[in-house]
Amino acid sequence: MLLARSDGLAGDTLPSDRTPVALVVLADRVRPDAADTLRYFAEQGVHVTVLSGDAPSTVGAIASNLGLEGGEEPADARRLPDDSAALTDALETHTVFGRVTPQQKRAMVGALQAAGHTVAMTGDGVNDALALKDADIGVAMGTGADATRAVAQIILLDGTFDALPSVVGEGRRVLGNIERTSNLYLTKTVYAMVLSLAVGVASVAFPFLPRHLTLIGALTIGIPSFFLVLAPSAERFRPGFVHRVLRFTIPTGILAATATFLGYLLGGVPGALLATIAIFLPGFI
Repeated sequence: MLLARSDGLAGDTLPSDRTPVALVVLADRVRPDAADTLRYFAEQGVHVTVLSGDAPSTVGAIASNLGLEGGEEPADARRLPDDSAALTDALETHTVFGRVTPQQKRAMVGALQAAGHTVAMTGDGVNDALALKDADIGVAMGTGADATRAVAQIILLDGTFDALPSVVGEGRRVLGNIERTSNLYLTKTVYAMVLSLAVGVASVAFPFLPRHLTLIGALTIGIPSFFLVLAPSAERFRPGFVHRVLRFTIPTGILAATATFLGYLLGGVPGALLATIAIFLPGFI
């Protein structure tokens, strides 16, 4: 805002002899952790798009200061097409949009989903409620409007955007550890099924005594599960969970059961030690 003075000010017409005396710069105060949060998502392969009802030049300047790619070329949502395919093309070529209406935000979420993307929407105003409701993951600020918080799946109680990296990290840790523990438990299941079939169908002597089952349960399920569920994991979600688990557990369970019987039948030691060999040999393999 430029402040000027003139001695000939009269009526509603500005005089021509204006003299600038001060320049007032107005700017939004960006959170100090916003740039780090955006950088984290870029490193994790998450595409960030800014949708705002403010002027495109204003939104673009803020995005550029944060280092967001595409902030130098903001798009004016008033010129965007209504067609879903054309809107998807615009979302693929621009990352910053200004003058976006609530209906356009909702349409943008739908266009990205139709293109095969998983969409997370973050907002705090009533104008974000429609898009938050339709998004795969709706994230509302704790200081936001009641309507926005009512339709969101996640609410950031402290109202800070920098909490999202930890949310993403926790989600990936849970998903990764579910797959790890599934590999462990299903391997034990396949192992037990092969043992049962061998004993029941092939009439092979059962290699364990009752007291050994507690040790087997502790070594194969109890102790490993304790460490696996707490292990960190930054791996992104990948489709094909069941296929990967079965591809790992079936061969591993069969191999472990085979090693157990081989150790028991070919151990070449007194009978009391055969069960011990049958317990520990699969672990070494």
